[in-house]
Amino acid sequence: MTLVGIIGGAGVGFALGGPLGALLGGLAGHALQRLLAPAPRPAAFSIALIALCAKMAKADGVVVPVEVAAFREVFDISPEDLAGVARVFDLASQDTAGFEAYARQIGVMFADEPDTREDLLDALFHVAKADHALHPGELVFMQKVAVLLGFDGPAYDRIEARHVRRPGDPYAVLDLPHDATDAQIKARWRQLVREHHPDRLLSRGVPPAAIKLANDRVVAVNAAYARILEHREKR
Repeated sequence: MTLVGIIGGAGVGFALGGPLGALLGGLAGHALQRLLAPAPRPAAFSIALIALCAKMAKADGVVVPVEVAAFREVFDISPEDLAGVARVFDLASQDTAGFEAYARQIGVMFADEPDTREDLLDALFHVAKADHALHPGELVFMQKVAVLLGFDGPAYDRIEARHVRRPGDPYAVLDLPHDATDAQIKARWRQLVREHHPDRLLSRGVPPAAIKLANDRVVAVNAAYARILEHREKR
C-alpha cells in the first residue's frame, strides 16, 4: 500500500510504544519521506507488515525475488522509498524481538477493527504464496500470527481457505457447514461478495494499491461458490 508522510523514526516510534515503537526508534535520523503515514495507527500497520514479512522470510530460510515483488505489489513502493523499506526490513530481521511481539501489539491496537487485522493476514499470505508454494514453516508462521491477531479455529480456516486449497475448502471460504441449503449458500455468497468488494476496502481508507487484496478475496469467494454449485449439480 502507498505509504505517505514523513517521519523521523523516534517521533512516531515513541507514540507507538512497544516492540513496533522500539523498531521505529532504531530509525532515528532516517527520515523516510512518503514511507509512513504520520500517525501512530497507520504507521503501526505499515511497520508491522514489513516486520512480519521480514520474520516470515526466516520461516522458510530464504527471500526469493517473487516474494519481494509481491511485497511491492501490496505496498506500491516508489523507487525513492526502497532504501527506507529495506532499512526497516533489515532492522526487523536482526531485531531480537520475535514476531509474536509485533503481532500481539497489532492485535491489541486494532482489537476493534477485525477487517484491518484480516487485511494484514491477507497481505502476509499474498507475499508468502508468491512463489506458488506455502512452505510448512510459512504455514505454521501464519497460523501463529493469526492466533495473535484474534483469528483461531473456524475464523482462521475461513481466511486460510482463500489461499490454501484443502478438502472441503469451498465451504470453509464461505464459512458454512456442508449441509447448508442452496438458499443459504447463495445468500452467504452474495453477502461475502458485498463485504469484500474493493469499493468497501476503499471506504475504510485502504490505499488503492491494496485493492489487489480485495480482488483476491472476491475471486476466492466466487471460486468457492462455483465449486460448491458444481459439486451439488453432480450429486
